[in-house]
Amino acid sequence: MSYLHIGQNAMLPEKRIIGIFDLDITSQSKRTREFLEKAEQEGVVVPVTEDIPKSFLVCDHPYHRQIVYISQLNTQTLQKRSRGE
Repeated sequence: MSYLHIGQNAMLPEKRIIGIFDLDITSQSKRTREFLEKAEQEGVVVPVTEDIPKSFLVCDHPYHRQIVYISQLNTQTLQKRSRGE
């Protein structure tokens, strides 16, 4: 099983990752803002940064519908890491 380092000391199994999203671009959408607000209310948002967040990852979880991880890494860095670059 391969893992993706998403910042700080957080590693996620790649098979659980549904999507990697740029926070600046996607937060302009009303639907994305509503999705993130609802996830926050449900308690399924996990911040893995103390810095300015740049991306979020939506992941499948065996005990919840989805978990949202907030990362300080940009989407390009995360995608390169997932490809092993």
